[in-house]
Amino acid sequence: MFDNRRLERKIDALNFKLDLIMQHLGIRELPSVEPVQTAAAVPSGDGMGQIDALLAEGKKIQAIKRYRELTGSGLKEAKEAVERRYPY
Repeated sequence: MFDNRRLERKIDALNFKLDLIMQHLGIRELPSVEPVQTAAAVPSGDGMGQIDALLAEGKKIQAIKRYRELTGSGLKEAKEAVERRYPY
């Protein structure tokens, strides 16, 4: 309970400081930010079949590329997903 109250005070202090900085810079509103896509859709059906076939052939890089094409995910996310699927 006390930790929450302390965190709330810290957040209030940060908000106050941010308001002062924005006022000093002449900023009236924060710019709107586009939401970031956090999780890519996992391919299903034929898409995962293609990835599994590439992995079975030992074509890990091509499997990662195909995963990225199907999901639109980044390189790191695709690599981790493919390695989770076929860790060898």
